[in-house]
Amino acid sequence: MHTKPVLLVVAHGSRDPRHAQAVHALVERVRSLRPGLRVETGFLDFNVPSVKGVLDSLAAEGVRDVVALPLLLTRAFHAKADIPAVLREAPARLRIRQAEVLGPSPLLLSALERRLHEAGLTPADKSSTGVVLASAGSSDPEAIAVIAGIAREWRHTGWCAVRPAFASAGSPAGFPRTEDVVRELRALGCERVAVAPYVLAPGFLPDRIARGAAEADVLAGVLGPAPEVARVLLERYDEARAPALTALGA
Repeated sequence: MHTKPVLLVVAHGSRDPRHAQAVHALVERVRSLRPGLRVETGFLDFNVPSVKGVLDSLAAEGVRDVVALPLLLTRAFHAKADIPAVLREAPARLRIRQAEVLGPSPLLLSALERRLHEAGLTPADKSSTGVVLASAGSSDPEAIAVIAGIAREWRHTGWCAVRPAFASAGSPAGFPRTEDVVRELRALGCERVAVAPYVLAPGFLPDRIARGAAEADVLAGVLGPAPEVARVLLERYDEARAPALTALGA
């Protein structure tokens, strides 16, 4: 009988206490969906426990296998550099597999729609509503391209229009802010404009998105512990442990 690897959710961390609250709520949702799975949380910065601290504790307990899952929507700098660097410093007895980031995923589009409906939109509003897909932003071209691709895909599900926007000052020059895209969709003739934050937890950049949504008709909440997000975490966990299961004949 093979012991399931521990799922270690690796979150960025923030000085804003709402960030950690949202992360812990999401992790609790994951635990509720799969009660037999051990799920731990570690933060790269600002919050405790740290990723290193969690890994040291797991090794001291005798745990051998860990799936480290970046709590990120795109594969940008943190997934490519920061997280691998922290994992390389883990105790040698641990076998660690880094899972893929959460996005893109059809489940995340479902979570975005859930948040828009919770904010007051109905399915009947879809064809007359333009949506701002407001992400945190990145200086990584791959991450920017993924967000643009998600906007194009989402548009094909029946919205009047979907356009990406970026909150981070680190995004490439000339990329639109939330307020710019709200005005663009108004000019396009959309009857109403909704802002859908493509972010996992509250904090500085989501607050910037909210300020940029001042002229929109609808502002959805962050994705947070939406059940669809929790299901994506479990999908990524299962994908990461699949090669080991194949090797073991499980």
